Amino acid sequence: GCTQGTNPAPVAPVSTQAPGAAPASTTAASSQPSFVMGDHYLETQYKFNSPTDVYSEQFMVDASSWAIKFDVSPKSDTLEKCWFQLDVYDMNSGKVASYTYSGKDAPDKKVQQYAMYKPGSYKIDMKGNLVTVDVLVAKRNPS
Repeated sequence: GCTQGTNPAPVAPVSTQAPGAAPASTTAASSQPSFVMGDHYLETQYKFNSPTDVYSEQFMVDASSWAIKFDVSPKSDTLEKCWFQLDVYDMNSGKVASYTYSGKDAPDKKVQQYAMYKPGSYKIDMKGNLVTVDVLVAKRNPS
């Protein structure tokens, strides 16, 4: 009977692996310090070769807690020529919010994310120059 009592001891090293997994998830969360993105409404890459390149998307948001994230990759070594603008239109209220990346003024702000708080119909207009941009619109999960 005594040897059976010591058999659960090898289970302890198995459970010590679980705390080892916890820092990995903490590290993943730290790459997006403000919140975690959930189910996607839009996830697309756009290429802007000249200031005349314009894209527009329309989508329905069913959550009161959502966000927009974009990741800009400049396509020129001359960062002053690289820029991106994203305008978010709330189709119900008519309100507009603008978010920008400027290779000239803030070249290090390539990844930006913004919390949004109202469900409804939305449209985004995007324009830029000499950039490739990954745009993600998604629900926000509790962090």
